[in-house]
Amino acid sequence: MPNSPTAPHDPDTRSSTDYLRKPQILSRECVAQSRLFQVESLALRFSNGEERQFERLTGADRGAVMIVAMPDPDHVLLIREYAAGFEDYVLTLPKGLVDPGEDIVTAANRELMEECGFGAHCIEPLVELSLAPNYMRHRMQVLLATDLYPKRLPGDEPEPLIVETHALEELPALLMRDDFHEGRTIAALYIARDRMREQKRHNATDLL
Repeated sequence: MPNSPTAPHDPDTRSSTDYLRKPQILSRECVAQSRLFQVESLALRFSNGEERQFERLTGADRGAVMIVAMPDPDHVLLIREYAAGFEDYVLTLPKGLVDPGEDIVTAANRELMEECGFGAHCIEPLVELSLAPNYMRHRMQVLLATDLYPKRLPGDEPEPLIVETHALEELPALLMRDDFHEGRTIAALYIARDRMREQKRHNATDLL
């Protein structure tokens, strides 16, 4: 049987291998600076010769952590804090920057104590998430904290945070709320929920 004819090459269609060469950075310039952020302008030349100007937020690249803290296998701790970007209170996971000299586990346990009043005997990395990668290179390390114990450290929050306990299986209902919409929190909770489901299935199989 003869081979099927090869489709003609479409010059407007590019395979994934065509994008392996990163754009060339022609220049970079700081165009604005605040206490927390720097706005950097990048002049880029892409592999096809096109040139574009991009702007991005940069800042202290110390790393950050977000904690899925579970007092039991079915529930998670959420905090209610003021979000200046939305000028309103939101329901989210505890999180914060990694201090100099800390690893992510130490930072996660400290933030958990500061924001929720609990420490954790067991903390393990869960996933790494980014937010708006076209505009910033910020990455968030999400950690799963279990085997909690009461422990509070003073934090830098301007007011006490309200800590709430929610069932992981209530995620669809939480998504219907006006105060629950932070993308990294939603992704982290779904990943944690799937991890706990898999763990329960594994434990049930071991009992057979």
